[in-house]
Amino acid sequence: MHDIRAIRDDPATFDAALARRGVAPQAAALLSLDDARRAAIAAAQDAQTRRNDLSKQIGQAKAQKDEARAQALMAEVAALKDLLPQLEAGEADAAERLNTTLAALPNLPAADVPAGEDESGNVVVHQRGTPPAFAFPAREHDAIGPAIGLDFETGVAIAGARFTLVRGPAARLQRALGQFMLDTLTRDHGFEEVAPPLLVKDEAVFGTGQLPKFAEDLFRTTDGRWLIPTAEVSLTNIVREAILPAGELPLRFAALTPCFRSEAGAAGRDTRGYIRQHQFDKVEMVSIVAEEASEAEHERMTHCAESILDALELPYRRMLLCAGDMGFTARRTYDLEVWLPGQDTYREISSCSTCGDFQARRMNARYRAEGEKAPRFVHTLNGSGLAVGRTLVAVLENYQQADGSVAVPAVLQPYLGGLDRLEAKR
Repeated sequence: MHDIRAIRDDPATFDAALARRGVAPQAAALLSLDDARRAAIAAAQDAQTRRNDLSKQIGQAKAQKDEARAQALMAEVAALKDLLPQLEAGEADAAERLNTTLAALPNLPAADVPAGEDESGNVVVHQRGTPPAFAFPAREHDAIGPAIGLDFETGVAIAGARFTLVRGPAARLQRALGQFMLDTLTRDHGFEEVAPPLLVKDEAVFGTGQLPKFAEDLFRTTDGRWLIPTAEVSLTNIVREAILPAGELPLRFAALTPCFRSEAGAAGRDTRGYIRQHQFDKVEMVSIVAEEASEAEHERMTHCAESILDALELPYRRMLLCAGDMGFTARRTYDLEVWLPGQDTYREISSCSTCGDFQARRMNARYRAEGEKAPRFVHTLNGSGLAVGRTLVAVLENYQQADGSVAVPAVLQPYLGGLDRLEAKR
């Protein structure tokens, strides 16, 4: 959510920043709505002030035994009593129209975010690791996976398209990956492990920016709750409606959860295999920090995700997303893309974003800096550490063997009882 005062102070800069995201100028319309809201507030306040003043005058008139004047004043008070609810309703309506318009606008990109309309404008920050060289034609994960337990046909038969049954060695590998990621973040990087709700209320999904604009991307239950598209929703909302002492910051949370997405806008994309599913596991990182710490925290969080790819010895690159390719709530986003030899390309495996105070304003999440009376909005960050299913895909493709088996990365072997290879079923 944007600060209308900042828009009021510099509408041209606001519109210029929106233009970088491909959004038409909005400042004039917002300021018109703001003027209507402020006029409605002033009208209600003036009416209440007049009513209070008249009440005093009534007392004076009665003390002076001026009944005619007292009756006239009382009639005016009665009229104001009837008018005030209408004025207050008008004030609430004007505020709602302004807030609804503000809530539909994306965050403004940071100054160092490159220009661009889509992924073609993204910039490689660095590249790590060497893609493996095979003495045989590299296969894609959907050709490797069925022999070790990725059962695409049964998943579809049970639940429909974009669902997969994972069993046997593949299920063990997936569990090991999630546990290793969570252990790394909590043990080595200071994140607090959280087991959050998977069903959340409207306010929670609004707070992190999925509502109202992206409702079609979510699954909703019959009682009006939402299945989380990522644990970012639950973890970030831990601080909603709170005023935290500055000394409690930073807060860093990590969770391994199922995630649920309708993929409403993904028709025809990644229809084969395990890349784009309606249900998938992901380890999520969320940081809640003071304003001055958010830039450094973004680098730190991205490094935490990279450390997992380094430990798994998977080749990857870090991308700085352009303004037109960022998510709705982000000021700046780094994507980590892992090398998939079967596809002969890099694919996203993590996205780490700093949101500034954009989500905090929607959640009314604040902190009180030492020596300051007025609280400030916290800054929020989120990132994947990592998407478990996509990491499984990356392991299958990068560690595939000529005989159809899959070598187990060294760091995962303790999680699999020392197993160093997943044998393919014959």
